[in-house]
Amino acid sequence: MGRRSEGDGPNKNSVPEIGIVRPLPSGADLCEVMGERGGRNAAQSARVVHAVVKSDERRDALLDKLAAYVLAEGLSASSLRPLAQAAGISDRMLLYYFTDKAAVIAATLDRIAQQMMTLMDARAASGRLAPATLQKHLLGIVLDDEFWPYMRVWLEVASLASRDDAFYRPIAEQIGRAFLAWGMAQIDGPTEAAREADAARLLVTIEGMVMVKSFGLDAVCLKAL
Repeated sequence: MGRRSEGDGPNKNSVPEIGIVRPLPSGADLCEVMGERGGRNAAQSARVVHAVVKSDERRDALLDKLAAYVLAEGLSASSLRPLAQAAGISDRMLLYYFTDKAAVIAATLDRIAQQMMTLMDARAASGRLAPATLQKHLLGIVLDDEFWPYMRVWLEVASLASRDDAFYRPIAEQIGRAFLAWGMAQIDGPTEAAREADAARLLVTIEGMVMVKSFGLDAVCLKAL
């Protein structure tokens, strides 16, 4: 088997982690374990905990830079070297924090998804809305210029997932389910079953409108309301 180049996509056998459903691993667990040991190794434990926390902080800062790069340039331009340059470190140091390219992409998409949901939460209505009202409200969010870079990345992920890509398919599913859960929390209805059905229709409708906007047919989306 030939050696993979840095421009290759993520390893198809890698299992992506996306924090919408399952938080990415950090040093918290190790800190807890080391702190519990204490005793004669207390000083050593403290040093290890400090190093882990600093590493987590550095990794967190890198993710913000990586997310900004992918939002601006897209996944297709996200081979290892440009990602490292965007993060301001060497590709070797990038792999120190993320082990391989699959981990870089998964963690970056996780950060993008978190930012996206934060923007949506910030614009959420103060109470539950009727389905038609929520549809207009949500469309105003996803078609907004500030939000559109997130939709472009989402369309890339969805496109890769549609090819049964083993790496991107579970990521797309988890993001899609997060959209569905958001709608379920915002929509009003007489019963939970009714809200579930309306949230599903909302997801399908909005996804279609996002696709249509990607063609440049924004006006068509507005006429559909």
